[in-house]
Amino acid sequence: TPGRRSMSQAQSLRPLERRVLRLLKEGIGEAEIARRFRRSPEMIRRVIAMAGLPRSAPATPATPAMKRTEPLRPLERRVLRWVQSGAAYDEIGPRFRRSPAFVQRVEDLANYKLSRA
Repeated sequence: TPGRRSMSQAQSLRPLERRVLRLLKEGIGEAEIARRFRRSPEMIRRVIAMAGLPRSAPATPATPAMKRTEPLRPLERRVLRWVQSGAAYDEIGPRFRRSPAFVQRVEDLANYKLSRA
């Protein structure tokens, strides 16, 4: 059960999960917890259920969760694709709610990463 977690298991929980479980342990009902977090009771029930699921150890720099084969982030790939198709920085910026200068910096960084890969 979620209330019977060991200390290391409880530390692996997210803050929201820890707070919800603490309130449950104090005897506060799901509806009241949902009201306090401004969420639905269904959402609180899902948080409680998911807090009880086993978790794998978090990834560390020495042991990444997955090997990165793609050097670019999705944002960088999109910007490069749009720039290569002829879109101007003024057209791309609003798509991300960013300035044209931001888009240009993203493009420059992406090109730098590709040159080093």
